[in-house]
Amino acid sequence: MARPQRRGRASRHITFTVNGTAKSVAGPETATLLDILRNQLGLMGTRYGCGLEQCGCCMVLVDGQPAYACTREVGTVAGRTVTTVEGLGTQAKPHPLQQAFLDEQAGQCGYCLSGIVMSAKALLDRNPRPSRGDIVAALDRHLCRCGAHQRIVRAVERAAAAMNSGGRA
Repeated sequence: MARPQRRGRASRHITFTVNGTAKSVAGPETATLLDILRNQLGLMGTRYGCGLEQCGCCMVLVDGQPAYACTREVGTVAGRTVTTVEGLGTQAKPHPLQQAFLDEQAGQCGYCLSGIVMSAKALLDRNPRPSRGDIVAALDRHLCRCGAHQRIVRAVERAAAAMNSGGRA
């Protein structure tokens, strides 16, 4: 006799766009987006921190808006666009945010930075000339245990300046 599947656990194909490329993944629609990104798509830039939306390590953009990947069910992104830190730039040509974080030496251990960069990207997309207060508010959901907060804020300010003087968004 076949074992009954638990409600919401049925495996199905979910199609969404990741970093500009259409992807179809198989699995329960209740699987976390973080699990799918890391374990099925091999995108390791998005990190698991707390699993409770408390640290921001897992932040990605869903249709341009910051979203916690640790609790977001993959079924909720069907037909939508997801951007991870890997979708911003390349090693040869980093996104201005990535370059600014390097220039400011904004990370110490770097574990939290991919989530912070994604929230900063969403901020700069909606407000290309943020105040220091705007930056602090946008990054408030992130926990950096290394204490690099001032360098992180400076990096976002630097990226905004670079992007406003001809860098790409």
